[in-house]
Amino acid sequence: MLICGIVGAVMRVAVVQMSPGAEKEQNIAQARSLIERISANREADLLVLPEIWTCLGGSRAQKFAAAEALPTPGEAGGRAYEFLRQTAMAHGLYVHGGSIGELDGDRIFNTSIVFSPEGVELGRYRKIHLFDIRTPDGQGYHESATYGAGDQIVVVEIRGVRAGLAICYDLRFAELFLELRRKGAELILLPAAFTLQTGKDHWEVLLRARAIETQCWVAAAACTGMHNDANGQPRYTYGHSLIADPWGHVVAKASDGAGWATATVDMALAARIRADMPVMEHRKLK
Repeated sequence: MLICGIVGAVMRVAVVQMSPGAEKEQNIAQARSLIERISANREADLLVLPEIWTCLGGSRAQKFAAAEALPTPGEAGGRAYEFLRQTAMAHGLYVHGGSIGELDGDRIFNTSIVFSPEGVELGRYRKIHLFDIRTPDGQGYHESATYGAGDQIVVVEIRGVRAGLAICYDLRFAELFLELRRKGAELILLPAAFTLQTGKDHWEVLLRARAIETQCWVAAAACTGMHNDANGQPRYTYGHSLIADPWGHVVAKASDGAGWATATVDMALAARIRADMPVMEHRKLK
């Protein structure tokens, strides 16, 4: 197996950690402030935002109001879509827009969009696995009451690197990540809004496991802090955005509160690990 030597095989990745609520314009202002600080220091080639950062919490009506019908690639889109596209062009960066609410008829989807520095949409992914669970503290979550589920596995190319897309609860389904690896992924980008209850026990363990299993770099950008649900009750997200290498080491992690973490992602490391331990060739169960 060849060690990656193509242009773009090494890049600087920043996972952006936000503390959003239900007010879309306030969330966009927060994202802009963080991105400007990252860009001012030339800290990244690729930015990854967290899950559903344009409207976290709030009522079903607020989620629908914040959602946007996504345009045909190359055409102008809504407020968040254009913010992400213009950000990529203004700062000369690849931008993974975390995920936003995508309005499609009478349904919305939890959708990721990726842009090149030229403002070209490289791909979009609808979250497949929806978070319908009860946490240990008794709080219930019913994502499928508001969002539809996607059914497409998506890999995009970023600076010559094949990047697989997943969102939050997808993290618990190893078969999705195996399919991303089969489709050539070397880097997996995962925005999330992991709950405090599940995050403190499972977040880092699962991210490291997916990195080890797929022998991919994993960049996970998370929401942190408190927001209010549809009934005005507080909900807490775990944060701890991180980047793990293909051996499962955490090489960068955000502290508490809004901020970011950066790491240099080198695909030669993934190639070397895959050559030394060719687990895909050894796999017996398909």
